[in-house]
Amino acid sequence: MVPLKRRKVTTEQTASHDEACKYPDVAIVIVERKMGASRKSFLTRLGRSKGFLIQESYSSSTTHVVSENNTGDEVDIWIKKQKDTEGKASAHSVNLLDISWLTESMASGNPVPIQDRHRLKTSPKPFETTPAVKMKSYACQRRTPLKHHNSFLTDALEILAQNAEFSENEGRSVAFRRSASVLKALPHVVRSMGDLKDLPCLGEHSLRVIKEILEDGTSSEVESTRQSEQFQAMKALTDVFGVGVRTADRWFREGLRSPLDLIPTGQKLNHAQQAGVKYYNDLNTPVTKKEAMVISDIVEKAVKAVLPGAIITLTGGFRRGKELGHDVDFLITHPEEGAEERLMPKIVNWLDNQGLLLYQKTTRNSYLESKDGPARPASNMDRFERCFSIFKLEQLESDTHTETSSYNSGRAAGTEERHAGSTWRAVRVDLVVSPYSQFAFATLGWTGSKLFERELRRWAGQEKGMSLSSHALYDSKQSSCLL
Repeated sequence: MVPLKRRKVTTEQTASHDEACKYPDVAIVIVERKMGASRKSFLTRLGRSKGFLIQESYSSSTTHVVSENNTGDEVDIWIKKQKDTEGKASAHSVNLLDISWLTESMASGNPVPIQDRHRLKTSPKPFETTPAVKMKSYACQRRTPLKHHNSFLTDALEILAQNAEFSENEGRSVAFRRSASVLKALPHVVRSMGDLKDLPCLGEHSLRVIKEILEDGTSSEVESTRQSEQFQAMKALTDVFGVGVRTADRWFREGLRSPLDLIPTGQKLNHAQQAGVKYYNDLNTPVTKKEAMVISDIVEKAVKAVLPGAIITLTGGFRRGKELGHDVDFLITHPEEGAEERLMPKIVNWLDNQGLLLYQKTTRNSYLESKDGPARPASNMDRFERCFSIFKLEQLESDTHTETSSYNSGRAAGTEERHAGSTWRAVRVDLVVSPYSQFAFATLGWTGSKLFERELRRWAGQEKGMSLSSHALYDSKQSSCLL
């Protein structure tokens, strides 16, 4: 029987631990098997005293399972027993680690990066064989959930895709993104190369990276890319609003490494880039869905004020169900064809008079059906009347952006810190005006994602003999433009 005094101390320690936890996203469970209760209790107290979240038992929130003198297979069996006896939620991916990872983390005062020597290897079992999955070749034919099972693989491939974009190697970038798209659509965690059998769009390079991650826990190519000075600099510089890959590459070759270098070196910046530098931190802080809804109300009020009866549709990632985004996109039209002409200057003027615009650039509609429809192949860039803008958004009292911390991890430092007590932030907003006859195609084109749209156009061309754009669908067999 546990003495009363001991039980009381344990309760007090648990309470104080909850208050002092520094790393709530790293939930650790220590396996008592082959370790003993006293050593586990000692390590638990020590870890908690250093701010680590040490759980008493395995749960659906556990992210790291630590053990001593156990094999990966033994720990895997132990986890399955915990799920059976505790009736926990569905299985989820956790890190199976040797006790050395925890002791090194406690010594450094924070969770150290997981290396291959920390991981406990598991052997694939016959009963764990994943059933074959039939996968369509085009991303537009597959269902891709917002949350999937293989982020440890897709994150790595997307780093290589982004690095290829920085080198202006579009083909290589698309190949990596197609591979990542296939992994996102899988209904299970990839545990071995056998799980990838007969799947489309997985090139040799992607397969090499996946194989290395599955076997070693990481990819040397991905890690060297992530840590390279050029990749980090290109990422920071292209994160500046109005800066493309070629400009960022030129700046890098001139010795610039971050937005902080632009001002003292006297770089000539256009209007968009000046705004991008000035509001760098805000524009690289994710927009929440709550903020998107507030902006939606503002845009609707502006549009209805200058054109009653207009239709306003939120597009982009938020229309796809995302909770966070880089910007907020809107598509505007009117049931009466032609009523939308020259609408954008009126909207911009209304917003400007309300003091809501920090930056704006408007372009006119340059699409002519007779010229740009059947006579030309579909272009990735539409020709609608549009406005790329930066809104001055008043902050909600309850909005602290705590949910965006992981989204921001690793991004470059900005050039302007938000001053204490600021009541607003800068947010990118894109406004697009479409004729009602083209509204369906525009909605499809502006919903995304970028890869989905690319694959949809590819499927239309290669499989259906049609040319698709955000303006129309052209049937080459019938020589007619479908509106």
